[in-house]
Amino acid sequence: MRFTTVMAWLVVLAGFYFGLSYLLNGEGSAAGFGIVDPAGYYVVKGVRDLAYALTALILLVMKQRRALGWVVLADAIIPIGDCLAVMTHGGTVAYALMVHGSAAVLVLLTAWLLLREKAPAQPKPAPVG
Repeated sequence: MRFTTVMAWLVVLAGFYFGLSYLLNGEGSAAGFGIVDPAGYYVVKGVRDLAYALTALILLVMKQRRALGWVVLADAIIPIGDCLAVMTHGGTVAYALMVHGSAAVLVLLTAWLLLREKAPAQPKPAPVG
């Protein structure tokens, strides 16, 4: 296996490890993160959203629409998780659904539209001779 493939798998596995660690042991993971002031998590949220936007932008600019559809579908977990977090941590269900639920619907709709697009027809090569 190529070294870069191994490194890419490590990035994927680290993301799953840290994400699941926060979901399963939030307090322990938060302590290990190193931010004492809860306001520091605003930076974490901002960076997370910027990373998602940059990933989508790169795929969009590179005209990788099918890959973009899969990334958008996978990242629909972000507004779904945000919606559940608001509902289970002091926010109202109405607000959670209005803000984060509607965002999840739009993200899922976008993924669905991207994934059902047909690839543009490739031009036929000119005959040789």
